[in-house]
Amino acid sequence: MQISSTIKVESPLTIMKRGLKAGFPIMLGYLPIAITYGVLASQVGLSLFELTWMSAAVFAGASQFMAVNMIAVGTGIIEIIIATFVLNFRHFIMNLSMMNVLKAIPLHKKLPLSLGVTDETFAVSSMYSVEGKKAQGIWFYGTIIGLSYISWVIGSLVGGLLGEIIPTVLSQSMGIALYAMFIGLLIPSAKKDMKVAYIAVVAMIIHWGCLQLGMSTGWAIVYGTIFGGMVGIPLLKEEEV
Repeated sequence: MQISSTIKVESPLTIMKRGLKAGFPIMLGYLPIAITYGVLASQVGLSLFELTWMSAAVFAGASQFMAVNMIAVGTGIIEIIIATFVLNFRHFIMNLSMMNVLKAIPLHKKLPLSLGVTDETFAVSSMYSVEGKKAQGIWFYGTIIGLSYISWVIGSLVGGLLGEIIPTVLSQSMGIALYAMFIGLLIPSAKKDMKVAYIAVVAMIIHWGCLQLGMSTGWAIVYGTIFGGMVGIPLLKEEEV
């Protein structure tokens, strides 16, 4: 008796449809934030091309908001680069974890995906780790990242256009989005572990102290981020022991 088995191979289009469904919530969340970024970037003096190109080249919401705020207070380019690099350092960790999941996907296809890993795309992709075991999983993860990327860039462009139209008073009030974003990132972590709140307070004190010493806002942010994080290293290590 001969038994034959067939392995069902899905078409790229079918896989992409699942990717669109998984990435749709990210798109809904990115559009309003990207529009807000575009409006604020336009109001601080960035041209429509500059603010859109920043989204296309950087693709990191928190860093872009921080960069816009630093530009608004006249921070130098070196401080902005260092501060955004430190803030984005977590992406190295996320990419290492993400690339380890995509074991069935060749390295030359993983590398382009790594450029689109953000907090949101990483969180959603991690929920579908089974796709990483498939050779065609590139279509699934690529669709999630591609949809997120396009929505962020388009939202930034729309925000830049609106920034040239809406009243200055209204656009300035949208600056609260910067603080709301970082508070939104901090509060959930602080509720889970008060050590995170302690680290944040130490970083704020260091930042304030640097300002009192006459340091520029940009370098104060850099030192507050770096040394505040260093203070937290032994605290977080205690939890792993």
